[in-house]
Amino acid sequence: MHTKLRLICPLSLLTVSLTLAETNITLKTTSITPGVSESLTREASNAIQRGMDWLLTKQQPDGHWSNPEFPALTALPLWALARGGCTDTQAIDKATQCILSYVQEDGSIWRKVTDGRKGGGLPNYNTAICMVALRMLHRPELAPVILKARDYMAKNQHLTGHDSYYGGFGYDPATKRPYTDLSNSYLAFEAMKLTEDVEDLRPDGEPKTDMDWEAARVFLQNCQNLPAVNSNAWVNDSPEELGGFVYHPEQTRAGTTSAENGAVRFRSMPGMTYAGLLSYIYAEVDRNDPRVKATLNWIQNNWSTDTATRDPEKAGTPEEREGLFYLYNVMSKGMNACGVDVLTPDEKPRFNWRVALIEKLLSLQKTEPDGTGYWVNDVGRYFESDPTLVTAYSLLALEYALPEQ
Repeated sequence: MHTKLRLICPLSLLTVSLTLAETNITLKTTSITPGVSESLTREASNAIQRGMDWLLTKQQPDGHWSNPEFPALTALPLWALARGGCTDTQAIDKATQCILSYVQEDGSIWRKVTDGRKGGGLPNYNTAICMVALRMLHRPELAPVILKARDYMAKNQHLTGHDSYYGGFGYDPATKRPYTDLSNSYLAFEAMKLTEDVEDLRPDGEPKTDMDWEAARVFLQNCQNLPAVNSNAWVNDSPEELGGFVYHPEQTRAGTTSAENGAVRFRSMPGMTYAGLLSYIYAEVDRNDPRVKATLNWIQNNWSTDTATRDPEKAGTPEEREGLFYLYNVMSKGMNACGVDVLTPDEKPRFNWRVALIEKLLSLQKTEPDGTGYWVNDVGRYFESDPTLVTAYSLLALEYALPEQ
Protein backbone atom coordinates (compact mmCIF):
# COMPACT_ATOMS: atom_id res chain seq x y z
CA MET A 1 0.00 0.00 0.00
CA HIS A 2 1.34 3.43 -0.90
CA THR A 3 0.53 6.53 1.07
CA LYS A 4 0.56 10.05 -0.20
CA LEU A 5 3.96 11.63 0.40
CA ARG A 6 5.18 15.15 0.82
CA LEU A 7 8.85 16.05 0.51
CA ILE A 8 10.29 18.29 3.17
CA CYS A 9 12.53 21.20 2.24
CA PRO A 10 16.31 20.90 2.19
CA LEU A 11 18.03 21.73 5.48
CA SER A 12 19.22 25.07 4.21
CA LEU A 13 15.58 26.14 3.83
CA LEU A 14 14.35 24.80 7.17
CA THR A 15 13.53 27.54 9.63
CA VAL A 16 12.29 25.29 12.41
CA SER A 17 14.74 24.95 15.30
CA LEU A 18 15.09 21.33 16.41
CA THR A 19 15.63 20.62 20.09
CA LEU A 20 15.41 17.52 22.21
CA ALA A 21 12.47 19.05 24.00
CA GLU A 22 10.58 19.48 20.74
CA THR A 23 11.20 15.85 19.75
CA ASN A 24 10.42 14.69 23.30
CA ILE A 25 13.56 12.55 23.49
CA THR A 26 15.83 11.99 26.44
CA LEU A 27 19.02 10.22 25.42
CA LYS A 28 20.93 8.46 28.17
CA THR A 29 24.35 7.31 27.03
CA THR A 30 27.80 7.33 28.53
CA SER A 31 31.31 6.45 27.44
CA ILE A 32 32.43 5.71 31.02
CA THR A 33 32.86 1.95 30.78
CA PRO A 34 35.52 -0.70 31.33
CA GLY A 35 35.13 -1.44 27.64
CA VAL A 36 36.18 -4.62 25.88
CA SER A 37 38.33 -6.76 28.17
CA GLU A 38 41.77 -8.00 27.19
CA SER A 39 40.55 -11.61 27.16
CA LEU A 40 37.57 -10.80 24.93
CA THR A 41 39.87 -8.82 22.64
CA ARG A 42 42.13 -11.87 22.31
CA GLU A 43 39.15 -14.12 21.59
CA ALA A 44 37.89 -11.73 18.92
CA SER A 45 41.35 -11.40 17.37
CA ASN A 46 41.68 -15.18 17.22
CA ALA A 47 38.25 -15.46 15.61
CA ILE A 48 39.24 -12.86 13.03
CA GLN A 49 42.41 -14.79 12.22
CA ARG A 50 40.45 -18.04 11.84
CA GLY A 51 38.00 -16.27 9.55
CA MET A 52 40.74 -14.73 7.42
CA ASP A 53 42.48 -18.09 7.16
CA TRP A 54 39.19 -19.66 6.06
CA LEU A 55 38.66 -17.02 3.38
CA LEU A 56 42.15 -17.59 2.01
CA THR A 57 41.37 -21.29 1.52
CA LYS A 58 38.24 -20.39 -0.49
CA GLN A 59 39.78 -17.95 -2.95
CA GLN A 60 39.61 -19.18 -6.54
CA PRO A 61 42.65 -19.33 -8.83
CA ASP A 62 41.64 -16.17 -10.72
CA GLY A 63 41.35 -14.25 -7.43
CA HIS A 64 37.59 -14.15 -6.98
CA TRP A 65 35.46 -15.45 -4.15
CA SER A 66 31.97 -16.94 -4.36
CA ASN A 67 29.93 -15.91 -7.42
CA PRO A 68 32.13 -14.30 -10.12
CA GLU A 69 29.17 -12.36 -11.52
CA PHE A 70 29.23 -10.04 -8.50
CA PRO A 71 32.60 -8.38 -7.83
CA ALA A 72 31.35 -7.16 -4.42
CA LEU A 73 31.54 -10.79 -3.29
CA THR A 74 35.28 -10.53 -3.89
CA ALA A 75 35.59 -6.95 -2.62
CA LEU A 76 34.01 -7.67 0.76
CA PRO A 77 36.53 -10.41 1.65
CA LEU A 78 39.31 -8.17 0.33
CA TRP A 79 38.10 -5.31 2.55
CA ALA A 80 37.96 -7.65 5.56
CA LEU A 81 41.42 -9.05 4.87
CA ALA A 82 42.96 -5.62 4.36
CA ARG A 83 41.43 -4.21 7.54
CA GLY A 84 42.32 -7.34 9.46
CA GLY A 85 46.01 -7.01 8.59
CA CYS A 86 46.30 -9.98 6.25
CA THR A 87 49.91 -10.50 5.19
CA ASP A 88 49.22 -12.82 2.25
CA THR A 89 50.19 -10.37 -0.47
CA GLN A 90 49.65 -12.91 -3.23
CA ALA A 91 45.99 -13.37 -2.25
CA ILE A 92 45.53 -9.60 -1.95
CA ASP A 93 47.12 -9.01 -5.35
CA LYS A 94 45.01 -11.69 -7.05
CA ALA A 95 41.80 -10.27 -5.59
CA THR A 96 42.80 -6.75 -6.61
CA GLN A 97 43.48 -7.77 -10.20
CA CYS A 98 40.22 -9.66 -10.28
CA ILE A 99 38.25 -6.58 -9.21
CA LEU A 100 40.07 -4.44 -11.76
CA SER A 101 38.91 -6.83 -14.48
CA TYR A 102 35.31 -5.69 -13.80
CA VAL A 103 35.99 -1.98 -14.33
CA GLN A 104 33.78 -0.48 -17.07
CA GLU A 105 34.53 2.48 -19.31
CA ASP A 106 32.26 4.77 -17.30
CA GLY A 107 34.11 3.95 -14.09
CA SER A 108 31.56 1.53 -12.66
CA ILE A 109 32.75 -1.84 -11.34
CA TRP A 110 30.29 -4.63 -12.10
CA ARG A 111 29.19 -7.18 -14.69
CA LYS A 112 25.90 -7.83 -16.43
CA VAL A 113 24.43 -11.01 -14.98
CA THR A 114 23.14 -13.91 -17.04
CA ASP A 115 20.32 -15.16 -14.81
CA GLY A 116 17.86 -12.31 -15.28
CA ARG A 117 18.04 -11.41 -11.60
CA LYS A 118 15.87 -8.51 -10.44
CA GLY A 119 18.11 -5.47 -10.10
CA GLY A 120 20.39 -6.77 -12.83
CA GLY A 121 24.08 -6.68 -12.05
CA LEU A 122 23.60 -4.34 -9.08
CA PRO A 123 26.01 -1.69 -10.39
CA ASN A 124 25.55 0.63 -7.42
CA TYR A 125 26.13 -2.06 -4.78
CA ASN A 126 29.11 -3.56 -6.58
CA THR A 127 30.80 -0.29 -7.47
CA ALA A 128 30.40 1.15 -3.98
CA ILE A 129 31.84 -1.87 -2.19
CA CYS A 130 34.67 -2.31 -4.70
CA MET A 131 35.67 1.35 -4.37
CA VAL A 132 36.07 0.99 -0.63
CA ALA A 133 37.94 -2.30 -0.85
CA LEU A 134 40.47 -0.81 -3.27
CA ARG A 135 40.85 2.25 -1.06
CA MET A 136 41.59 0.04 1.97
CA LEU A 137 44.74 -1.21 0.23
CA HIS A 138 46.32 2.28 0.36
CA ARG A 139 47.91 1.85 -3.05
CA PRO A 140 48.41 5.12 -4.96
CA GLU A 141 48.42 3.30 -8.31
CA LEU A 142 44.74 2.46 -7.77
CA ALA A 143 43.78 6.14 -7.49
CA PRO A 144 42.72 6.53 -11.17
CA VAL A 145 40.28 3.63 -10.84
CA ILE A 146 38.83 4.95 -7.59
CA LEU A 147 38.55 8.49 -8.94
CA LYS A 148 36.68 7.31 -12.03
CA ALA A 149 34.38 5.25 -9.82
CA ARG A 150 33.70 8.40 -7.78
CA ASP A 151 32.75 10.22 -10.98
CA TYR A 152 30.35 7.43 -11.85
CA MET A 153 28.85 7.25 -8.38
CA ALA A 154 28.28 10.98 -8.02
CA LYS A 155 26.30 11.04 -11.27
CA ASN A 156 23.97 8.34 -9.94
CA GLN A 157 22.56 10.37 -7.08
CA HIS A 158 18.89 11.14 -7.72
CA LEU A 159 18.74 14.92 -7.93
CA THR A 160 16.11 15.57 -10.60
CA GLY A 161 12.81 16.93 -9.40
CA HIS A 162 11.77 16.94 -5.76
CA ASP A 163 10.00 13.61 -5.36
CA SER A 164 10.23 11.43 -2.28
CA TYR A 165 13.40 9.73 -3.54
CA TYR A 166 15.37 12.94 -3.90
CA GLY A 167 18.96 12.75 -2.66
CA GLY A 168 19.34 8.97 -2.54
CA PHE A 169 20.78 6.20 -4.70
CA GLY A 170 19.05 3.19 -6.30
CA TYR A 171 20.01 -0.12 -7.81
CA ASP A 172 20.66 0.85 -11.40
CA PRO A 173 20.57 4.40 -12.79
CA ALA A 174 20.28 3.01 -16.32
CA THR A 175 16.61 2.24 -15.65
CA LYS A 176 15.90 6.00 -15.76
CA ARG A 177 13.14 5.72 -13.18
CA PRO A 178 12.93 7.67 -9.93
CA TYR A 179 13.83 5.12 -7.28
CA THR A 180 16.21 5.12 -4.34
CA ASP A 181 16.45 3.19 -1.09
CA LEU A 182 18.45 3.51 2.11
CA SER A 183 20.41 0.29 1.61
CA ASN A 184 21.79 1.37 -1.77
CA SER A 185 22.17 4.92 -0.49
CA TYR A 186 24.15 4.13 2.65
CA LEU A 187 26.64 2.08 0.60
CA ALA A 188 27.02 4.95 -1.86
CA PHE A 189 27.43 7.48 0.96
CA GLU A 190 30.02 5.21 2.55
CA ALA A 191 31.93 4.79 -0.68
CA MET A 192 32.04 8.51 -1.35
CA LYS A 193 33.07 9.37 2.21
CA LEU A 194 35.74 6.69 2.61
CA THR A 195 37.34 7.53 -0.74
CA GLU A 196 37.14 11.31 -0.57
CA ASP A 197 40.82 11.69 0.35
CA VAL A 198 41.74 10.10 -2.99
CA GLU A 199 40.60 13.38 -4.58
CA ASP A 200 43.93 14.81 -3.45
CA LEU A 201 45.55 12.56 -6.05
CA ARG A 202 43.57 13.93 -8.99
CA PRO A 203 45.77 15.37 -11.72
CA ASP A 204 46.16 19.13 -11.55
CA GLY A 205 43.45 20.94 -13.47
CA GLU A 206 40.83 18.22 -13.17
CA PRO A 207 37.76 19.27 -11.17
CA LYS A 208 37.20 17.33 -7.99
CA THR A 209 34.11 15.17 -7.67
CA ASP A 210 31.71 14.84 -4.78
CA MET A 211 28.06 14.00 -4.25
CA ASP A 212 25.42 16.41 -2.95
CA TRP A 213 25.52 15.84 0.81
CA GLU A 214 22.78 18.40 1.45
CA ALA A 215 20.45 16.35 -0.74
CA ALA A 216 21.59 13.21 1.05
CA ARG A 217 20.47 14.70 4.36
CA VAL A 218 17.07 15.44 2.85
CA PHE A 219 16.75 11.80 1.76
CA LEU A 220 17.76 10.56 5.20
CA GLN A 221 15.16 12.73 6.88
CA ASN A 222 12.52 11.40 4.50
CA CYS A 223 13.34 7.86 5.70
CA GLN A 224 13.27 8.65 9.43
CA ASN A 225 10.32 8.26 11.77
CA LEU A 226 10.75 11.73 13.22
CA PRO A 227 7.90 14.23 12.77
CA ALA A 228 10.14 17.22 13.54
CA VAL A 229 11.97 16.71 10.23
CA ASN A 230 9.71 14.42 8.18
CA SER A 231 6.21 15.41 7.12
CA ASN A 232 5.41 12.29 5.09
CA ALA A 233 1.99 10.85 5.90
CA TRP A 234 3.30 7.51 7.16
CA VAL A 235 5.57 8.94 9.87
CA ASN A 236 5.02 7.07 13.13
CA ASP A 237 5.46 9.14 16.28
CA SER A 238 4.76 6.36 18.75
CA PRO A 239 7.55 5.88 21.33
CA GLU A 240 8.32 2.41 19.89
CA GLU A 241 9.04 3.82 16.41
CA LEU A 242 10.30 7.37 16.99
CA GLY A 243 13.80 7.92 15.60
CA GLY A 244 14.07 4.71 13.58
CA PHE A 245 14.35 4.44 9.79
CA VAL A 246 12.50 2.67 6.98
CA TYR A 247 13.70 1.15 3.71
CA HIS A 248 12.71 4.07 1.52
CA PRO A 249 10.16 6.90 1.69
CA GLU A 250 7.40 4.70 0.29
CA GLN A 251 8.13 1.40 2.01
CA THR A 252 9.03 -0.28 5.27
CA ARG A 253 9.83 -3.95 5.71
CA ALA A 254 8.90 -4.01 9.37
CA GLY A 255 5.14 -3.95 9.00
CA THR A 256 2.69 -1.10 9.55
CA THR A 257 0.27 0.12 12.19
CA SER A 258 -2.89 2.21 11.94
CA ALA A 259 -3.47 5.57 13.56
CA GLU A 260 -6.76 6.44 15.24
CA ASN A 261 -7.90 8.11 12.02
CA GLY A 262 -7.05 4.98 10.02
CA ALA A 263 -3.87 6.38 8.48
CA VAL A 264 -1.10 3.85 7.77
CA ARG A 265 2.03 4.31 9.88
CA PHE A 266 5.39 2.65 9.11
CA ARG A 267 7.27 0.62 11.71
CA SER A 268 11.02 1.23 11.97
CA MET A 269 13.59 -1.28 10.71
CA PRO A 270 16.74 -2.27 12.66
CA GLY A 271 19.16 -2.58 9.72
CA MET A 272 17.99 0.62 8.09
CA THR A 273 18.24 2.49 11.38
CA TYR A 274 21.92 1.60 11.72
CA ALA A 275 22.36 2.55 8.06
CA GLY A 276 20.67 5.86 8.81
CA LEU A 277 22.94 6.48 11.78
CA LEU A 278 26.07 5.74 9.76
CA SER A 279 24.82 7.91 6.90
CA TYR A 280 24.15 10.88 9.19
CA ILE A 281 27.73 10.62 10.46
CA TYR A 282 29.08 10.44 6.92
CA ALA A 283 26.90 13.43 5.99
CA GLU A 284 28.56 15.35 8.84
CA VAL A 285 25.47 15.69 11.00
CA ASP A 286 26.72 16.39 14.52
CA ARG A 287 26.42 13.56 17.01
CA ASN A 288 24.53 15.91 19.34
CA ASP A 289 22.02 16.79 16.63
CA PRO A 290 18.44 15.79 17.55
CA ARG A 291 18.21 13.55 14.48
CA VAL A 292 21.22 11.51 15.58
CA LYS A 293 20.11 11.46 19.21
CA ALA A 294 16.67 10.25 18.16
CA THR A 295 18.30 7.48 16.14
CA LEU A 296 20.45 6.39 19.07
CA ASN A 297 17.47 6.52 21.41
CA TRP A 298 15.58 4.12 19.13
CA ILE A 299 18.63 1.85 18.90
CA GLN A 300 19.18 1.57 22.63
CA ASN A 301 15.54 0.69 23.23
CA ASN A 302 15.30 -1.78 20.34
CA TRP A 303 18.72 -3.42 20.49
CA SER A 304 18.79 -7.07 19.41
CA THR A 305 21.40 -9.40 17.98
CA ASP A 306 18.88 -12.24 17.69
CA THR A 307 16.57 -10.92 15.00
CA ALA A 308 16.96 -8.70 11.96
CA THR A 309 13.33 -7.57 11.67
CA ARG A 310 10.56 -6.16 13.78
CA ASP A 311 7.83 -7.33 11.43
CA PRO A 312 5.32 -9.01 13.79
CA GLU A 313 4.35 -11.49 11.08
CA LYS A 314 7.91 -12.88 11.12
CA ALA A 315 8.36 -12.97 14.89
CA GLY A 316 9.17 -16.45 16.16
CA THR A 317 9.81 -17.82 12.66
CA PRO A 318 13.08 -18.43 10.79
CA GLU A 319 12.24 -15.38 8.67
CA GLU A 320 13.17 -13.09 11.56
CA ARG A 321 16.81 -14.01 10.84
CA GLU A 322 16.70 -12.86 7.21
CA GLY A 323 19.63 -10.51 6.68
CA LEU A 324 20.96 -11.02 10.21
CA PHE A 325 24.63 -10.73 9.25
CA TYR A 326 23.95 -7.69 7.06
CA LEU A 327 22.55 -6.24 10.28
CA TYR A 328 25.68 -7.09 12.29
CA ASN A 329 27.86 -5.47 9.64
CA VAL A 330 26.04 -2.14 9.43
CA MET A 331 25.36 -2.18 13.19
CA SER A 332 29.08 -2.33 13.96
CA LYS A 333 30.07 0.29 11.41
CA GLY A 334 27.29 2.67 12.44
CA MET A 335 27.89 2.44 16.17
CA ASN A 336 31.66 2.65 15.79
CA ALA A 337 31.38 5.77 13.64
CA CYS A 338 29.04 7.38 16.14
CA GLY A 339 31.49 6.89 18.98
CA VAL A 340 29.04 5.89 21.72
CA ASP A 341 30.01 2.66 23.47
CA VAL A 342 27.45 2.28 26.24
CA LEU A 343 23.71 2.37 25.72
CA THR A 344 21.11 2.73 28.47
CA PRO A 345 17.63 1.48 27.55
CA ASP A 346 14.69 2.93 29.43
CA GLU A 347 13.78 -0.26 31.29
CA LYS A 348 16.87 -2.47 30.98
CA PRO A 349 20.45 -2.37 32.32
CA ARG A 350 22.97 -0.35 30.37
CA PHE A 351 25.35 -2.32 28.17
CA ASN A 352 28.42 -1.95 26.00
CA TRP A 353 27.33 -2.67 22.43
CA ARG A 354 30.85 -3.71 21.44
CA VAL A 355 30.90 -6.45 24.06
CA ALA A 356 27.38 -7.60 23.18
CA LEU A 357 28.08 -7.82 19.45
CA ILE A 358 31.51 -9.44 19.79
CA GLU A 359 30.16 -12.11 22.14
CA LYS A 360 27.30 -12.84 19.74
CA LEU A 361 29.58 -13.21 16.74
CA LEU A 362 31.99 -15.42 18.65
CA SER A 363 29.11 -17.72 19.56
CA LEU A 364 28.11 -18.09 15.90
CA GLN A 365 31.48 -18.89 14.33
CA LYS A 366 31.77 -22.44 13.01
CA THR A 367 35.14 -24.22 13.05
CA GLU A 368 36.51 -26.44 10.30
CA PRO A 369 38.66 -29.54 11.02
CA ASP A 370 41.73 -27.58 9.90
CA GLY A 371 41.09 -24.94 12.57
CA THR A 372 39.81 -22.23 10.26
CA GLY A 373 36.47 -20.62 11.00
CA TYR A 374 33.50 -19.22 9.11
CA TRP A 375 29.98 -17.89 9.56
CA VAL A 376 26.78 -18.66 7.63
CA ASN A 377 23.10 -17.88 8.07
CA ASP A 378 20.71 -20.83 8.14
CA VAL A 379 18.16 -18.52 6.52
CA GLY A 380 19.44 -17.83 3.04
CA ARG A 381 17.62 -14.70 1.90
CA TYR A 382 19.79 -11.76 0.76
CA PHE A 383 22.60 -14.16 -0.29
CA GLU A 384 23.23 -15.15 3.34
CA SER A 385 23.40 -18.86 2.62
CA ASP A 386 26.78 -17.96 1.10
CA PRO A 387 29.42 -18.45 3.82
CA THR A 388 31.89 -16.24 1.95
CA LEU A 389 29.58 -13.25 2.09
CA VAL A 390 28.54 -13.92 5.68
CA THR A 391 32.11 -14.50 6.84
CA ALA A 392 33.19 -11.21 5.27
CA TYR A 393 30.27 -9.43 6.95
CA SER A 394 31.21 -10.99 10.29
CA LEU A 395 34.90 -10.20 10.04
CA LEU A 396 34.18 -6.57 9.28
CA ALA A 397 31.67 -6.44 12.14
CA LEU A 398 34.30 -7.78 14.56
CA GLU A 399 37.01 -5.51 13.18
CA TYR A 400 34.88 -2.39 13.64
CA ALA A 401 33.60 -3.55 17.04
CA LEU A 402 37.09 -3.94 18.46
CA PRO A 403 38.21 -0.60 19.93
CA GLU A 404 41.05 1.17 18.16
CA GLN A 405 44.31 0.30 19.89
